[in-house]
Amino acid sequence: MIKSEKSTIGKKSRAAGQRFESKVRKDLEEKGWIVTKWMNTVDCDSEGKIGKLIPAKRVYNPFMKAMTIGTGFPDFVCFKKVNEEEYIDGTLLPKKYQNEIGKFFEVIGLEVKSNGYLDKIEKGMCFWLLKTKIFSRILIASRTKKRGEIKYLNFKEKYEEK
Repeated sequence: MIKSEKSTIGKKSRAAGQRFESKVRKDLEEKGWIVTKWMNTVDCDSEGKIGKLIPAKRVYNPFMKAMTIGTGFPDFVCFKKVNEEEYIDGTLLPKKYQNEIGKFFEVIGLEVKSNGYLDKIEKGMCFWLLKTKIFSRILIASRTKKRGEIKYLNFKEKYEEK
């Protein structure tokens, strides 16, 4: 394969990924979620040891003359109002999480992956985000074999820490 062919394939792949992210975002907003880009990431050192939450770095592409802003992990943070009677992951929310209006909010992380698979570092970041209770759960959005369908996997159910 020639270098220019690889470049063309890469451009098409990035564009397809961005279109899929937009589609997932629109789908969740239609389901009543408030969705926004997550501008933070988990700091990992060279040995893969996870430290803390830091602002995601902005990436500049000199060829496209563009600044990439949304490089955080996970891709999105989602909020949804939940009634007091509703359960999240089988547990009733405590009163201390109730806001002044009398509603509860569930806060989840959403990572968009076309194939649905996370690499080892991303799995470690997800375990850390759940352990430190930054998110109540993390969903992985992926494509299905049926055209236009989106599948949401709960990270905790798919990758049980052993």
